[in-house]
Amino acid sequence: GTHPPPHDPAPFFPSFCVCGVVGPWRASPFPCLLLPPSYAVFIARVRKERRTVKKHPRPKRPTMKLAIAALSLIASASAFAPSQVGGRAVSTAAFAPKNVAAFEASRGFALMSTAESTELGVKQEPHGGKLVDLMLKTDEEKEAAIAKCTSELQLTPRQLCDVELIMNGGFSPIEGFMDEETYKSVVENMELPSGVIFGLPVVFDTNSEDLSPGDIVLLKDGDRNIATIEFTDKFTPDKPLECLKCYGTATIEHPGALMVATERGRYYMGGKITGLNNPVRDFPCKTPAEVRATLPADTDVVAFQCRNPVHRAHYELFTRALDDPLVGEDGVVLVHPTCGPTQADDIPGDVRYKTYEVLKEETHNPRTRWEYLPYSMHMAGPREAIQHMMIRKNFGCTHFIIGRDMAGSKSSVTGEDFYGAYDAQDFAKEHGPRLGVMPVPSLNLVYTEEEGYVTADEAKEKGLSEKKLSGTKFRQMLRGGEDIPEWFAFKSVVSVLRENI
Repeated sequence: GTHPPPHDPAPFFPSFCVCGVVGPWRASPFPCLLLPPSYAVFIARVRKERRTVKKHPRPKRPTMKLAIAALSLIASASAFAPSQVGGRAVSTAAFAPKNVAAFEASRGFALMSTAESTELGVKQEPHGGKLVDLMLKTDEEKEAAIAKCTSELQLTPRQLCDVELIMNGGFSPIEGFMDEETYKSVVENMELPSGVIFGLPVVFDTNSEDLSPGDIVLLKDGDRNIATIEFTDKFTPDKPLECLKCYGTATIEHPGALMVATERGRYYMGGKITGLNNPVRDFPCKTPAEVRATLPADTDVVAFQCRNPVHRAHYELFTRALDDPLVGEDGVVLVHPTCGPTQADDIPGDVRYKTYEVLKEETHNPRTRWEYLPYSMHMAGPREAIQHMMIRKNFGCTHFIIGRDMAGSKSSVTGEDFYGAYDAQDFAKEHGPRLGVMPVPSLNLVYTEEEGYVTADEAKEKGLSEKKLSGTKFRQMLRGGEDIPEWFAFKSVVSVLRENI
């Protein structure tokens, strides 16, 4: 029988059924799979891309482990290289800064310039030179904007996060969902058409055949009016290429590629956003301008990104980052967890938020600030590291902690890592100067009986006795009501987790 998906993914990944056939089916690269004809076209396109990319290998870097299983389509690490587009070598001149006036021109919305940011005392300038603010300020303006709409749409959780970051300036300098030209430029070159670096595409997806360029639509979250969008174009994206370039693989064993294949609609639409109201969330999300107003003047701000509860090792990691020689003497840490959609097996955002709040109260560290980001994770490894650095730049951060296997993920079939432990760090070091954010490599800390937390190298050199507790064992102990060692987790965090999961 057949199994129709929520929307037709035929241009991208096929539906398939496992049958009782013994031996290989000629049209399929694996036994016992019956695949539609469109899959052959898809296979040919990806194989062509792989052959072409291999003609221009990147300089040697740590090898990325890519899963090999049913429907796996292996992409080389060169898929991350913005210096290669569609298999063609691209000169470095292609990435020289271009005219950014198109992105800086105001359409009547408030923009924070570099000079205004300096007046506030914040050391870091916004990405692209101006901090976008697309929010209408008065009820009259909002009513007039709504009156222009001819229809309304409910936003998905991921779209809601994107809309919020567009209208509050978290995605500065863009002022709407990307049109086809911008989408292709970001996918293939990791930059806007203006030449400004941008990690991942920000797209509005739909299956609607009725939506057309020129339509003005009211975007809602339940009964709450969030924004209006004036669509500028509609196109069918090249999803296999998008995944190869952005995730380094097109296999649906990767959670980001799976999201693109099964959650996103057939079409992408570019559109200009006008902000009406911020979403109502369980966790408060300050705008970039609001966070900047709280930061100390002319001071290094080190961002720490996480999507899980903070345990002892994490806390030691981001507080010790302030001792890094790359960070100024009076620097502060901005702990900035993402609380939007992430991997299916991650702890829900509202529970994570509660753990952060109790930890903030327990530690009372004057050099640590806590804010929350409405961002949906892609698990895109190196490319997502650039996206996170760019966003935190808009929030006023000068430095960014790059952890081991940041934004990494494992194959849902084999459990193998898609990225090497230091791929994101190396990628951030390579592109950090152009982005204007200094990456701070995270320390590889271990807990020892003799000296507490030290680096792994120091523990080995001194012959110290390490204590370890795996995440799997921690979850088992949590569910079983066993005592969690305080060297591993904070009591307040453990208490919240036991009450909520």
